[in-house]
Amino acid sequence: MEACVLIFDCGATNLRVVAMAPDGNIKASHSFPNATADDPFFKGGKIWSLEIIWDKLCAASKAVVDQLKDVEIIGVSVTTFGVDGTLVDFEGNLKYPVISWQCNRTHPILKSLDKYIDLYELYEKTGVYPYDFNTIFKLLWFKENHPETLKDSRFLFMPSLLVNLLSGVQVNDATMLGTAMIANLSTQEVSIPLLEKLGIPAALFGTPAQAGEVVGTVTKKASEASGIPVGVPVCLSGHDTQFAVFGSGAGLDEPVLSSGTWEILMCRSKKYSATAQQLDLGITTEFDAEKNMYDLGVNYVASGLLEWVGNHFFQDVPKKQRYQIMVEEAEQVPPGANGVAVDPNFYDPTNDAGGAISGIKLATSRGEIYRASLEALALTLKNALHVLEKAADFKARKIICVGGGSKNSLWNQIKADVCGIPIQLIAQKETTVLGSALFTFTGVGYYKNLKEARSSIDYQPYLVEPSVNKNTYQQLFENKE
Repeated sequence: MEACVLIFDCGATNLRVVAMAPDGNIKASHSFPNATADDPFFKGGKIWSLEIIWDKLCAASKAVVDQLKDVEIIGVSVTTFGVDGTLVDFEGNLKYPVISWQCNRTHPILKSLDKYIDLYELYEKTGVYPYDFNTIFKLLWFKENHPETLKDSRFLFMPSLLVNLLSGVQVNDATMLGTAMIANLSTQEVSIPLLEKLGIPAALFGTPAQAGEVVGTVTKKASEASGIPVGVPVCLSGHDTQFAVFGSGAGLDEPVLSSGTWEILMCRSKKYSATAQQLDLGITTEFDAEKNMYDLGVNYVASGLLEWVGNHFFQDVPKKQRYQIMVEEAEQVPPGANGVAVDPNFYDPTNDAGGAISGIKLATSRGEIYRASLEALALTLKNALHVLEKAADFKARKIICVGGGSKNSLWNQIKADVCGIPIQLIAQKETTVLGSALFTFTGVGYYKNLKEARSSIDYQPYLVEPSVNKNTYQQLFENKE
C-alpha cells in the first residue's frame, strides 16, 4: 500500500489535519476555524480551549482518514504556534486553561521582570526576544497568581498536550523549548539554574526530546476519537516556524520568511550570539528543528494586521471572496497608496501606543488602506533583513517566502520591490506540514535520514524579481529605514 503520515496542524486561525505522501504531495486534508475563548477564571483573559481544539482536530482527522483509500498511515505528528502550553497533573488533566499568546495578562510581569532577573542577563542566557507572552512570563504569572498549580505538575507545550491526547505520553519537544525563554542556548536544554533563580520547579519540563522521535503510539481512545488506527507511531514535531523553515529547503544563511499571522524572518545557522546589541536589534534565537543548530530571526505581526483591515473595511464582502477583492482593489492603487501610510506596530511590547493609519482624506478608499498596509509590512521586512544580515554576518541574495502570505502575488511583488532583491517562491505551499512530515517519515524509518527525506521533494523554485517600482519605493521609504 502507498504510505502517508498525518500532521495535526494547530494554527491561530485554522485547525487542519493533512495526509502527506513521501514526495510531499497532499493526499487529503480537512480544516476548521480556530479562535481564542474568554478565560472563565480571569476577566479579560484569552485562552485556547484544548477540548474544542481536540474535538475539531479529531473531526478533521476522521474526514481525512475517510478519504484515504489503499493508503497506509505510518505515522502522525503535531505542529503548532510557539510559546503556549499549560500545567497538567501526571494523568494529563489541565490545572489551568492554555493561556493564549494573544492575552495581555503577562504584560505587567515583563514590566517588573527586574525583581526576578535583569532583562539583558535573561536574554544572554536564552537568546529569545522578550515578548510578554513568552512561556517564562506565564510561569511567573502562575507563580504570582496560582502558585498551587506549580506543585506536582508537568508543563506541556501545546503540541505535547495534543501528543498526550493521541498517545497518553507526556513529553515536550526541543523546538518548543527553544521558544520559551527558559533554555540554555549552548546546551539546548532546560536551564535549571535559571528556573531555580526564578523559583520555578525545573522538573516541570521533564526531559524534552528531539523532533522526529517516536514517543508513543495512538491509543484506543484516541483512535475512536480521530479515526486513526490503534498503534500508529506518534512522532514529535513542535513549533510550526521551525518546520516551515526546514520544509522550505533552505540551507545555511539563506533567509526564509514564514508569512502568516506573524511574519518570521529566519536563517538557519550553526552559530549563535546573544548580546545586548542583538537584543536592542530585536533578534530572537531559537532552536532549529535539527539538533545543535539555531534559527536567528525577527518576528512581527503581519497577516494579523491584514485580517484586521479586512474585518473593518471589507465587511460587505463574503469571506470566501474577501481576499481576492482586497488584492484586486489594491492593485488599482499606485505605489505610495496616494499618501496613505500605515504604522504596522499593532503588537509591540515596547510600544503601548500601538499602530496607526495616517494620510486619510474624504476620498481615501479601502484599497489604498490595504495597499498601504502591504507596503508598510514590506518595509518592516526590509528593515528586519538588514538586522538579520548584521547579526548573522551574511548578505542575502534572495528571500525564500513560505506560508499563507506567499500566496498573495501583489504582496510578493511589493516585497521584492521594497527589499530590492528577488522573492523566491516554491511549488510546495504547505512547508510547515511538509517539514513536520519529513521528520515524521524519517522518525518511523521510511527515510534513512533527513537529507534523503528532503531530497525527495521537487520544490520547483521560481523568483519574483524587483520591478520598475523598485526605484519608486526607494524614494518613498528612504527616510523610514
